[in-house]
Amino acid sequence: MKTASRFSQRISPRRVVVAAAATGALALTAALTFAHSASASADTADGYQFSTHDNHGDVTFNQLLGINNEGVIAGYLGSGAKGHPNRGYQLFAPYGQGNYEGENFPGAKQTQVTGLNDNGITVGFWSNQNKASMVNDNFGFYEVGGQFYTVNFPTTNNASPQVDQLLGVNDHDVAVGFYGNAQGNNRGYTYNINTHTFTRVLVPGAPSGKAGPSLTAAAINDHGDVAGFYAKTSSQTDAFILYGNGKFVTLAVPGATMTQAFGLNDHDEVVGTYTVGSGSSAVTHGFTWRPGHGFTTVDDPHGMGATTINGVNNAGDLVGFYTDSAGNTDGFVATPRG
Repeated sequence: MKTASRFSQRISPRRVVVAAAATGALALTAALTFAHSASASADTADGYQFSTHDNHGDVTFNQLLGINNEGVIAGYLGSGAKGHPNRGYQLFAPYGQGNYEGENFPGAKQTQVTGLNDNGITVGFWSNQNKASMVNDNFGFYEVGGQFYTVNFPTTNNASPQVDQLLGVNDHDVAVGFYGNAQGNNRGYTYNINTHTFTRVLVPGAPSGKAGPSLTAAAINDHGDVAGFYAKTSSQTDAFILYGNGKFVTLAVPGATMTQAFGLNDHDEVVGTYTVGSGSSAVTHGFTWRPGHGFTTVDDPHGMGATTINGVNNAGDLVGFYTDSAGNTDGFVATPRG
């Protein structure tokens, strides 16, 4: 229900690798020279109806990152390359061009809106930089009633430039996110908007402090369950769900080199992406995972092998993005059939 984006130390395309690995701003690169249809739909045999949704402000790069129970979607446009900054928005049903509403941190050069709840609160991160290197500082935020508030984990061990992102929020106004430390690792946390308190999200039994594994907290539901991903070994990244009772479950697609969870609803349905292969042969697939049912691969038919699912609501509606044959990054919505 509440979700996040993929990230890197850059505030550009969302999700994978910050320093070493993160979520939020993806490490995808999109060609900025092609135009294509800003809407499309297709039926697939996997039980979902897919539709593509790209803001005409930049049809070459859109990512849809979160969807609430009213069907409101959080996302952004712009690759983050120099001169093509990230610009946040919300998208309202019926998802036409007139239903995009820009949302950008005041005075910021770049903004990603990564998640939202049913109470009118959105979360994300912003940057005051738009460098050609795409290595920019970024800071978490939440917005309510038109007012924006910066949220950064209190630490003196920040990465340089600073990396701090909020990725999801539940209906109890508890947000999740991560910061990057000076050692190049991510540190996941929750943030209670009402009490202004932080709590670290940790792998049970793992070393504490600087020695702990890199971990990104990407989504939280109304039960207080948290989903995300962590560096299980130096070469393996796995997803996880941390239940409110403290039970920690690792989620790894068999044969995948990387499994990352980005979204979670109140039924503990987890969504995300997994990678098979490496280098030029690597392909990325979206997935859903449900307790008692396991993993199901879900790929947008226009982006087979290049799909990321970033958010899910209680109705099972999915949002995410894919890379098309022209090299563009397109947002999509997938609704269960039947």
